[in-house]
Amino acid sequence: MHYQRRTIAGKAYLETDHILFRGAERLKIFFKDLLSVTVQGGLLHLDFPGGPVSFELGAAAEKWAVKILHPPSRADKLGVKPGLTVRLVGQFDVDFLDDLQGVEIAAGRTKTDLIFLAAEDRDALAQIPKLAAALKPAGALWVVYPKGVQLIREIEVLDAGRAAGLKDTKVAAFSTTHTALRFVIPLAAR
Repeated sequence: MHYQRRTIAGKAYLETDHILFRGAERLKIFFKDLLSVTVQGGLLHLDFPGGPVSFELGAAAEKWAVKILHPPSRADKLGVKPGLTVRLVGQFDVDFLDDLQGVEIAAGRTKTDLIFLAAEDRDALAQIPKLAAALKPAGALWVVYPKGVQLIREIEVLDAGRAAGLKDTKVAAFSTTHTALRFVIPLAAR
């Protein structure tokens, strides 16, 4: 990293809404604070209120710039695409329902591509085995649960999905207050 007339060795991480640099010094730059983003010769140049900074990323510099300037939507991160069959279990906010434009909302016992379970507490996790049985072989079950509360913890979500014979494959920020954890049917069981 080149910052404030110094070159600092370390590693840069591209997160959902910020870049994190860890090395002899630590720097966190939120995308919302960026004034400009450019790429030249494998360097990602960022300007933010803390001053200009450049990261030596090589071929990845261009990809990082695209992701910073055009971050994936929540629907993209969750694999929601037109033509898929989706089932909702529990209460979801209107913004998420708007993200589901172009998908078919499943009814009855139809096997589905994606299932979203709103799990506000650990009791909701008892539904996972039944929901797993309603997935298409290549489908996914997303368990959406509140961040940082004792009513439900990540380890409890993981244990419930694994106990139902599912494999956890991804975690995504669902909102500022909720996390989503994806489970799929293991390849050997499809």
